[in-house]
Amino acid sequence: MTSRSKLMLAVLVAIGGLAMSAPAVAGNKAPLGYQLMCLKTPSECKGGGTASVKATADIMDKLTRVNSKVNRSIRPRNDRGADVWSANATSGDCEDYALGKRRALIKAGLPASSLRIAYVKTRRGEDHAILVVKTSKGDYALDNLNASVRPLSQTGYRVISTSGANPMKWS
Repeated sequence: MTSRSKLMLAVLVAIGGLAMSAPAVAGNKAPLGYQLMCLKTPSECKGGGTASVKATADIMDKLTRVNSKVNRSIRPRNDRGADVWSANATSGDCEDYALGKRRALIKAGLPASSLRIAYVKTRRGEDHAILVVKTSKGDYALDNLNASVRPLSQTGYRVISTSGANPMKWS
């Protein structure tokens, strides 16, 4: 990390304080926890490739396998205090699952720009993060609260904001 990055990180932490856990809202930049992770590990925050994938049987199988594998590999744990985002967590909360799935799918050959992190509200009104995969058959949700990969429209979630093809731009 360059000295400029370290300085920016220190400033963001000082300014952000408890706001690090504040979610993104429509029209805003990425959540502060995500921005801080990107300063530390910029390789996790790159876009690129096509904005959607063809929903072949092979792709859908990859989504199911990755969703299941990452759900089993991360031990659920809520962050205390500042919300820390990590793509290689062994324990963590919903955004850590989403980032782990994003990383695994990119490694499996899916284009980064087809993978979106979504901040949603559950049916109970709780804040939650999921990974959304843009496909030729619509958007699919990979979720640590559900073992199956489902169309986003069938999750019951209300999308508040989502990353774009460029993961640093949220809407």
